[in-house]
Amino acid sequence: MNERPLSLPESLHRVVSGFSGMTVLVAGDLILDRFVNGAIERISPEAPIPVLHARGETLAAGGASNVAANIVSLGGSAIAVSAVGEDAAGSNLLEVLAGLGIGIEAVLREKGRVTSRKSRFSALNQQILRFDEEEIRPLGADARRLLLERFSEALVTADIVVLSDYGKGVLLDGVAAELIALARQAGKPVLVDPKGRDYRHYAGATAITPNRKELGEAVGRSVFSDTEIEAAARELIASHDFEFVVATRSEKGISVVGAEDARHLSTQAREVFDVTGAGDTAIASFALALAAGASRAMAATIANASAGVVVGKRGTARLSADELLGALLRTHGPVAHRDAVLDLDGAVRLAAGWKKEGLSVGFTNGCFDILHAGHVSLLNSARSQCDRLILGLNSDASVRRLKGAGRPVNDQRDRACVLAALASVDAVVVFDDDTPIRLIEALLPDLLFKGADYSLDQVVGADAVQKNGGRVVLVDLVDGRSTTGTIGKLRGEPTAP
Repeated sequence: MNERPLSLPESLHRVVSGFSGMTVLVAGDLILDRFVNGAIERISPEAPIPVLHARGETLAAGGASNVAANIVSLGGSAIAVSAVGEDAAGSNLLEVLAGLGIGIEAVLREKGRVTSRKSRFSALNQQILRFDEEEIRPLGADARRLLLERFSEALVTADIVVLSDYGKGVLLDGVAAELIALARQAGKPVLVDPKGRDYRHYAGATAITPNRKELGEAVGRSVFSDTEIEAAARELIASHDFEFVVATRSEKGISVVGAEDARHLSTQAREVFDVTGAGDTAIASFALALAAGASRAMAATIANASAGVVVGKRGTARLSADELLGALLRTHGPVAHRDAVLDLDGAVRLAAGWKKEGLSVGFTNGCFDILHAGHVSLLNSARSQCDRLILGLNSDASVRRLKGAGRPVNDQRDRACVLAALASVDAVVVFDDDTPIRLIEALLPDLLFKGADYSLDQVVGADAVQKNGGRVVLVDLVDGRSTTGTIGKLRGEPTAP
């Protein structure tokens, strides 16, 4: 059954923020992706085939190394465990991985092994030929022993393990089963991106992440509907002792199925350019989310958003944490009030995600001790001029210094909760300084709003915003409305004429 979003945006944001503290061990088949771009201007005189004039070449991480690259691009740490050949492609691949910041100390060089390399030739962004250089070969006895040793050593620092099987040989002949056993013995969860139709050698893994076609092949029948996906997944869970199955469906979404529960998430509609690498991105983000403490359902939400972004890119694509946050925010809309009260770091990341999506971010600030019509009018006016509005709220200590003893009437927790519940406010950040200058300099909003009782030269942070290309907007206030006046009325003080 399809259900409403599983988690509120800020809850998802907190998990994504935790990616930076996670280390993922990625074991499997490393592949060097080579992209040759050029132009076709004539037909060969030797045969009726086009002649490609090469104009550029790039090398990229493919296969299991693309999973590791996605983990790093999302802010996590990745350690690759594999074997490559003592050939030029192997050297190039290790250089690419090191350049991306992926740990390569557990990658061994095996004499006689051919490093898998896939060369793609394109003209005018249209692929015209793919040339694969590879040899499917199990590890030799010495290489196998060394790989298991390096995997065990790396396990100590890992939070979670991903086995990325591309069928090139590194995980053949029971290696996958040995790695799973070592990981589970160490208490580390194991996710497997499988290959082939026989999943017995992945038995005991925490979860597998096949795509819809692979899931059908594993159970010997086609699966299309949610009900069919659930039935197939539970058959594999029962047969191979998996805790759950994550079935990716390219641009159509993702399903996470346990023995007794299931969630089916649809990817937000967007133009699809290329589904290459979407599965790698999905398992990378799912692994990071699970390691960062997310539930299966929340991790699936994050993985689904990740895959939805990369299918809109060309080639072996990756995404950043900010892009992911932007996709999650676009999916879930405005932040619910109980999750909209942030610290500074959270607000900065949230604002960056909004900006990445092309949304304009506004900022205003104040004590907002007793909410009145003037406040509401100012906030509504500000929000009508930007896509998202962040409110900087003076802390209790800050209000006391500015307003004197007896203030605030409402503490910062209550004030923040009330303000975050307003439709005009997308996020609230409490600050302890007398002015919000540090907050403004960190956020660098597109628009800075202040009441028209201020002049431009009196607006704190105006210079920082304008130097960054933003604007300062002075908003007309409602006459006769102030917190001080409201408090005076409550105390029975005479009203000023």
